[in-house]
Amino acid sequence: MKGDNKLPSCSIYTPYPIDDCSPIGGTPKRIFDIVAASLIILVFAPLFVLIALAIKLFDGGDIFYGHRRIGHNGKPFFCFKFRTMVPDSDQRLAAYLKSDPVARAEWAANRKLRRDERVTGIGFVLRRLSLDELPQLLNVIRGEMSLVGPRPIVREEIQLYGEYSQYYLRSRPGITGAWQASGRNDISYDQRVRIDQQYVEHWTFSRDLMIILKTVPVVLSTRGSC
Repeated sequence: MKGDNKLPSCSIYTPYPIDDCSPIGGTPKRIFDIVAASLIILVFAPLFVLIALAIKLFDGGDIFYGHRRIGHNGKPFFCFKFRTMVPDSDQRLAAYLKSDPVARAEWAANRKLRRDERVTGIGFVLRRLSLDELPQLLNVIRGEMSLVGPRPIVREEIQLYGEYSQYYLRSRPGITGAWQASGRNDISYDQRVRIDQQYVEHWTFSRDLMIILKTVPVVLSTRGSC
C-alpha cells in the first residue's frame, strides 16, 4: 500500500497542510469518552482488582504493561494493558521471528501471531475475553485514546498505512473500532486500514454508538480473538 502520505501539518511526520488538526468528533466525542469511561471503571472496579490478583497469584511480576504507540497527530503515548505475556516478550519475539520464516511472514503481514508462545496462561484467558484492554480506559480519560477509533499502532506501522496514514493521525486511537466490530483479527491488515479510513472520513456520533453495540456480541463470542 503506497501513497504520498499527505498528513496534517501539526503531525510530527509531514509538513503537508490541512484545515483542521483537532481529533475527529471534537468536544461531543471527548465528553462522551470521559463520562462513559469513568462509569465503566466504577462499575468494573471489582473486576479490575480480581484480574490484578489473578496475574500476581498465577504469574507474578508486573500487573500492567505499557507499550509505546502513536496517537493523534503522531504524538506517542504508552497504551496500557493488563500484562498477558512473559516479562522478556520482546526478546523472545525477536528470537522467534529470526528462527521461523513462516512466523516472520505472518508478523510482517498482520503484526500478530495466531500461536504466540509469549502469552501466559492467565494472559490467554484475558485475551480471549478481551479483558486485557480494560486499562486502556485510563488512556481514554487522559485524552490519549477514545472508546472508538482506529487500533493504536506502533511507529513502524505508519508505513503500512501509506496514503491512509493521514486518516489514522486525524483521530485518537480507540479501544474498539469499525474493523473490530466487523471482523476483528479475521480480516487482513489492508482491510483494517481501509475500514479505519472510512470510519474517520465518514465519522458520526451515531456510528460510534453502533460500533460499541456491535462490539459487545463480538467480544462475547470471542470471534477472531487471539
